[in-house]
Amino acid sequence: MKKYLTIIYLCLLATTTKAQMFFGANQSKQDSIFEHLAATPPMGWNSWNKFGCNINEKLLMEITDAMVASGMKEAGYEYIVIDDCWQVGRDKEGNIIVDPKSFPNGMKALADYIHSKGLKLGIYSCAGSLTCQGRPGSRGYQFQDARQYAKWGVDYLKYDWCSNEGQNAEAAYRTMSDALKICGRPIVFSICEWGESQPWKWAKGVGHLWRTTADIRDCYQCKFDWGGVGVLDIVDAVADLYTYAGPGHWNDAEMLEVGNGGMTRDEYITHFSMWSMLAAPLMAGNDLRSMNKETIEILANKEVIAVDQDSLGQQARRFMDMGDHEIWAKPLSNGEIAVCFLNRTDHEWKLDYNWKKDIMYFASDVNIYKNEYTVRDLWKHKDIGTTASNTKYSIPGHGVLMVRLSLKKRA
Repeated sequence: MKKYLTIIYLCLLATTTKAQMFFGANQSKQDSIFEHLAATPPMGWNSWNKFGCNINEKLLMEITDAMVASGMKEAGYEYIVIDDCWQVGRDKEGNIIVDPKSFPNGMKALADYIHSKGLKLGIYSCAGSLTCQGRPGSRGYQFQDARQYAKWGVDYLKYDWCSNEGQNAEAAYRTMSDALKICGRPIVFSICEWGESQPWKWAKGVGHLWRTTADIRDCYQCKFDWGGVGVLDIVDAVADLYTYAGPGHWNDAEMLEVGNGGMTRDEYITHFSMWSMLAAPLMAGNDLRSMNKETIEILANKEVIAVDQDSLGQQARRFMDMGDHEIWAKPLSNGEIAVCFLNRTDHEWKLDYNWKKDIMYFASDVNIYKNEYTVRDLWKHKDIGTTASNTKYSIPGHGVLMVRLSLKKRA
């Protein structure tokens, strides 16, 4: 009898070991696929800043068409993200229900349409029992919801933090992360808990991007008691987090407000320039159907976007802080570097910059002293000199000069 039980035990042990080896290898494969998503900061559009809960199938299809027609797709934008208010309940099996009035053909049909245009679908949920607008959240349904998203063809999940009911943020987001990793479809995971638990310290490998501040407002600098912050407030909050950013794991500086009317052209240029310097995700938040030329020129500036999307994946550092004036530097691939002169004041900055005298350090493979670099203005799309002579420029109040330094080709 003892010999018989021993044989059974050994068989069970062998089976268990094989299962562990199988699932362990499978988990490693899933983790690897997840890890290599979002090699550069995600780019796309989100419905919330402009439309709030006023969303529907027709709007999302029109936005999709506008992203293609405006040239934004060609510039690198790829996600159409539906924020809060698309869900209305759960069926008797616990499956999340899409609002049948706003999305009469269902989420799968919308995903198919977006995919047919060469773009990807993003969706919204919440780690709490309810979303921020009181719709059903995912707490207790994480794995079921993730499987549903995969069936629909979802490519991106923004996961909020309302009605969290005292949960531990890291544990809550790890649960949804685990659910996404086994759902059967690669889905980029956007952690949106507003930086309250310092996710940059624990979220690498859990999500691909994490919010660092409260919600953005359409203003240059402003703070509200209920949590809204302006562009400069976000820049200051993200400034020292550069060690946490890199391919597959990004500090999320919040969605863009470009084109929503609350700031001047120069302020929107500063907004877009600094997000690109910070290697932040670029998620437009305006009405793409009615953009004027000025807005398109900002959002679709390929030279600035190239800085954001650089494969090296480094976040810029504020290497010189003079109070009213700042100089930011971001190492790029191929031994190049982006430099942004930020004028925080209301008054013009008469820049007269001596590259060799003033600059101490940019990157290990950039040597201003030994080599001459071409200075290219990324907003005027032209070379404006070299590092062999001073760069003189009038930077407007609340404006920037954003340049790219490239090793000058010898004749």
